[in-house]
Amino acid sequence: MKNLIVLILILVANIGYTQDKTENQDLKKLEDSIFQNKLDSIKFQFHNEVSTIDSLWINELINSPLNDTLRYSLDEDEVFVPELKELPTELLKKRLVELDSKTPFNVEYNPQLEQIIKSYLLKRKPALSIIMERARFYFPMFEEHLDKYNIPLELKYLAIVESALKPNAKSRVGATGLWQFMYQTGVLYNLNISSYVDERSDPIRATEAACKYLSTLYKIYNDWDLALAAYNSGPGNVNKAIRRAGGSTNFWNIRNYLPRETASYVPAFYATMYIFKYANEHNIVARENTITRFETDTIQIKKHITFQQIKETLNVDPEILKFLNPQYKLEIIPYVKEKNYVLTLPIKHVGNFVSNENLIYAYVDLQESKREKTLPQYVEVKDQVTYKVRRGDYLGRIANKYKVSVTNLKRWNNLRSNNVKVGQRLKIYTNNVNVVSTTKSKSSATKETTNGDYKTYIVKSGDSLWAIAQKYANVSVSNIKDWNNIWSVKSLKPGTKLKIFSK
Repeated sequence: MKNLIVLILILVANIGYTQDKTENQDLKKLEDSIFQNKLDSIKFQFHNEVSTIDSLWINELINSPLNDTLRYSLDEDEVFVPELKELPTELLKKRLVELDSKTPFNVEYNPQLEQIIKSYLLKRKPALSIIMERARFYFPMFEEHLDKYNIPLELKYLAIVESALKPNAKSRVGATGLWQFMYQTGVLYNLNISSYVDERSDPIRATEAACKYLSTLYKIYNDWDLALAAYNSGPGNVNKAIRRAGGSTNFWNIRNYLPRETASYVPAFYATMYIFKYANEHNIVARENTITRFETDTIQIKKHITFQQIKETLNVDPEILKFLNPQYKLEIIPYVKEKNYVLTLPIKHVGNFVSNENLIYAYVDLQESKREKTLPQYVEVKDQVTYKVRRGDYLGRIANKYKVSVTNLKRWNNLRSNNVKVGQRLKIYTNNVNVVSTTKSKSSATKETTNGDYKTYIVKSGDSLWAIAQKYANVSVSNIKDWNNIWSVKSLKPGTKLKIFSK
């Protein structure tokens, strides 16, 4: 192993100095051969004994009472019945009284709350099943942090109201993440926001910040209803509503004086709480088994590394990588000593990473040495392209298409940020590099039918969301997931019909 790494480093050092064209070609063949062997070897170093220990511990956790959210899972032999069972007003009142007795919140019946609950049951059952699937992953972590701060565990439902448990959710005003922090509030609670990382989308760090913020608000009002209202619209709006209500500190008395969104916010929280507490009675279950948090682990990164490099070395599903690491905006994990950025992976891949860590970083070093270097002023540019930004484009995607770096894209176009606008024209110097085509091949055996504004694509064996997205102009993986209510990549099975809308 050491000899291999030494040889790699020697090869890297010599890349920039070899002058003869034939020697360069031979060197490249040797590098490719070495790293192909390396990649093959990585795939087989699984350390089965440790994997067995991991499996035993996971089974222990699955069978433990801590894993109470597993009851939302839908077994293969169960049938999902979408019909709504009657919920008479009197039965709802009785259940709300029972709910009120078990929580520190003021759960009271009122017609607006009844309307929201019944609307959810009538129109959102499929969406609620998806959210319950997400809850199976996030709720154990939420409860751990809420308990740490002595906060009612029911506040885990607040993240559903805020983001539908989407870690990359972004509101029209810029609030981001599971707990929907605005930029200034995020910074106030030590959430790092940079070109590479947005910790408002980091499930653990954002949950920690939300607990601190909620604790602060409760200390101000000594009332959870008012704390929730303040979380949504800020203490200033709540204080004004209290004054306009003659000094009343009961949410239901000041509700009419709150902003319209906030007036519906607390009832939506109660409706969500009701739905989850009485999910069985309304035949709502998690859509599908998905990965659980205790099936994952983290690794502290020691070098700048991309999702693509992780995929190439460990053969990790790109969708799993993005799901477990939503805080990395450009699918790049930067290395900053004082920040201690981590990579979250399924346990089976964690062992593989640890066993081959030095080799993986050696591969990263070689990849970096091959990256496009800044063109000196005296070098003739062989090919300049003007690219018009399309909907769904971002710098990383454009750079990947033309095999150039984001840094050079920004330098060539005097860009100070990573933001680009639809219709914006970018100068790209390709130096005669073959461009990766994202158009659909005429020879591809794509099965699709057209119906109005969308096409129906039938999933084939071996398909991935990313591969399907590449078949259509201006269509991203996120688009396909949103259009088809896809949460887990496990649901992508041959024969599945996907709606692809025109953009």
